[in-house]
Amino acid sequence: MASISSSPRTVEEIFKDYSARRAGILRALTNDVEEFSNLCDPEKENLCLYGHPNESWEVNLPADEVPPELPEPALGINFARDGMNHIDWLSLVAVHSDCWLLAVAYFFGARLNRNERYSYIFTKLG
Repeated sequence: MASISSSPRTVEEIFKDYSARRAGILRALTNDVEEFSNLCDPEKENLCLYGHPNESWEVNLPADEVPPELPEPALGINFARDGMNHIDWLSLVAVHSDCWLLAVAYFFGARLNRNERYSYIFTKLG
């Protein structure tokens, strides 16, 4: 994975990170869908869709670090590409991406104090 990292420390920074990563994934699945689909070659190894905090996206292998710096997105998004209806495959990738975005947001949110966590959960993501 490319080295585009962030370490948000406040509710607002976490929400900004979440929103930017989401924007990148949305772009991959809409405006850049042809490029995204071509990068998801079923002949390659387990590929993941990453949204980055600068609103970019990439399809790449999972991180080599153990444990990884962030929660990992769904592995192997490329394997089902040719075995499913294209729209159904994109929907499946979108569902997995939503889960990953929430996992990353909650990963950062776990570092907040109690009051910040409640504010975050109920006002930004609720």
